[in-house]
Amino acid sequence: MEQYSILGHIGEGAHGIVFKAKQIETGETVALKKVSLRRLEDGIPNQALREIRALQEIEDNEHVVKLKGVFPHGTGFVLVFDFMVSDLSEVIRNTDCPLTPAHVKSYMLMLLKGVAFLHQNNIMHRDLKPANLLISFSGHLKIADFGLARLFSEQRERLYSHQVATRWYRAPELLYGARKYNEGVDLWAVGCIFGELLNSSPLFPGENDIEQLCCVLRMLGTPTQESWPEIVELPDYSKITFKENPAIPLDDIVPDASPQAVDLLHKFLVYPSKQRCSARQALLHSYFFSAPLPAHHSELPIAQRAGRPPRQRPQGLPADFSLDLPLERSLVDATLLHTHAGYL
Repeated sequence: MEQYSILGHIGEGAHGIVFKAKQIETGETVALKKVSLRRLEDGIPNQALREIRALQEIEDNEHVVKLKGVFPHGTGFVLVFDFMVSDLSEVIRNTDCPLTPAHVKSYMLMLLKGVAFLHQNNIMHRDLKPANLLISFSGHLKIADFGLARLFSEQRERLYSHQVATRWYRAPELLYGARKYNEGVDLWAVGCIFGELLNSSPLFPGENDIEQLCCVLRMLGTPTQESWPEIVELPDYSKITFKENPAIPLDDIVPDASPQAVDLLHKFLVYPSKQRCSARQALLHSYFFSAPLPAHHSELPIAQRAGRPPRQRPQGLPADFSLDLPLERSLVDATLLHTHAGYL
């Protein structure tokens, strides 16, 4: 810890306190997440272990926060991350810089690239929400907080806890107590985040689990065995009944969104998880290729934590357009376009 100089307090979570710090030798600004153990014999909390394992399993990715190091400290340990100036929840709440359609498109593009990368590496995040999507000073979005992340396999036989994901972004199968589920829980959360970006407010702001389910059913309609065959197999399906009601058209829910945005949102917010659009498929949707095109990250607003006014980028700061990226890495795989032509 003596290698770092603490610059300030960023926030707190269930298993750690996050500080802004400077690496004394290099001068680099980082984020330190200090995890304390109440008793040494209790061992390291499972959530902290999952976060470390998940981040160590994957290679560097521009849309996933980088774990730079881990070291013991006192009766606990410290995780070292890249410092990020803000998060997407602050950006959405920043009324001084309302998001444009091009801004929303850019954030969704970066989120989907990060989610596609995680799912390609068999990682379910299980707690995607705006507060866990960090924003760098250059405007890049990076997925963070892997405390609930789990590796999954194609066999799908493993049982998981249904008490995951922050309530407003929790998939309906989890609200019905599902113990067997897939990466579709992340895709539902992506849909919720998309809707929040479009409306500047949460789609399903339930105050408890029952009300959360009511919010979803009120908006998307009461599911039936025809629309969601797997519902009868969910543990809590028979424990509660809801009044039947039809779905509200998504055009009414996100009235200012383009037809392409509404169509993409609909592909995420469907009850059967297997029918939800994958992140890789979503990246090829016509929404991203219609006007206005996604804004470059250098054009995105930079909201500060704790409601402070947005900072301006210093004059002369390189735009970082990544011009050195090899051409072959910039092109869309033609086989993907052929496979998912229906999404264009």
